[in-house]
Amino acid sequence: MFVAPPGYQPVYNPTIPYLGPIYGGLREGSSIYLQGSTPENMTRFFVNLLCGESESSDVALHFNPRFDGWDKVVFNTRQNNSWDSEDKVRRMPFSKGRDFEMAIMITSHGFQIKVNGKDFYTFPHRLPVERIRAMQIGGDVSIQTINVIGGAGGGMNQYPGGMGQGQYPGGCSGGGYPGGMGGGMGGGYPGGDMGGGYPGGMGGGTAGGYPGSHLPSMGGQPVYNPPVPYSNMIPGGMFPKRTIIIRGMVSHGANGLSINFKVSRSRDIAFHMNPRVKQGIVVRNSMIGGSWGQEDRQLSMNPFKDGQYFDMSIRCGNQRFKVFVNGQHLFDFFHRLQSFSDIDLLEIEGDVQISYIHF
Repeated sequence: MFVAPPGYQPVYNPTIPYLGPIYGGLREGSSIYLQGSTPENMTRFFVNLLCGESESSDVALHFNPRFDGWDKVVFNTRQNNSWDSEDKVRRMPFSKGRDFEMAIMITSHGFQIKVNGKDFYTFPHRLPVERIRAMQIGGDVSIQTINVIGGAGGGMNQYPGGMGQGQYPGGCSGGGYPGGMGGGMGGGYPGGDMGGGYPGGMGGGTAGGYPGSHLPSMGGQPVYNPPVPYSNMIPGGMFPKRTIIIRGMVSHGANGLSINFKVSRSRDIAFHMNPRVKQGIVVRNSMIGGSWGQEDRQLSMNPFKDGQYFDMSIRCGNQRFKVFVNGQHLFDFFHRLQSFSDIDLLEIEGDVQISYIHF
């Protein structure tokens, strides 16, 4: 089973209460995505961004929805074991017994909170974002995925040589951290296929190959929040073990979306992936010489659902593309084009918001 390199892995189904490090910390432009659900008898839960790795650390962001007759969300900070003044927002973006998708985006002004794709509130910074080292979650909530995108520890701006050069110990730019980047967030990867030193987790976002894992290194800068439709050249084209990570959210009320790997000079579509949300199917096909080929439709599951977050990796092999979504192998698509190395263009369109693309 293919596993994305360290630093690309979300945390799946963590035990609550949860406390885990964000190695390398956060910076302006980082985002944290949480996918979860609240029980029918929910009273309150919280998400804390901590300035250290213990429960007593200063809290840069305390996010605390409370269902207590006066439904509200409380924001606050804590310094030297003393809480500051509360910001109370008397609106409730969560529903009891329902799934939710939440994003915490770090802007120059503050923490911009979105719930189920809608802006909720921006809490102004009171403590420097650079101090944040861990996340804590507790209360009446269950979490399916935690995903940090664009963290500071990933060699984006700090290290010579940029992304994924693999010149630091452990083969990823988080050098001194045990298990490489994002190494102790818990959770791991379904199937436990991580190999020895990497317990799974979330990190800043770069990786060279991980020793003994034969993983491809991730080179070049990721693209954050591109507009859709998206069309861009694939730097260096496709080759064996080339992996593309795409993260995003299916729009509410979506009909469908498509992801096309194309040959720019002939306009052939070597690999067309078309989740049809309302029909609950994922169609795969190719269009070569102006003609569509035979559709593949068989799937054991369909992770592309209305309003749902997805985390996809598409790996090019000698015979096929292997596609993983939310940590599960979804399907293989065998090459139909004589030379897959001619593929040099990625297009994404339809009812989808894309948060991250990385080759």
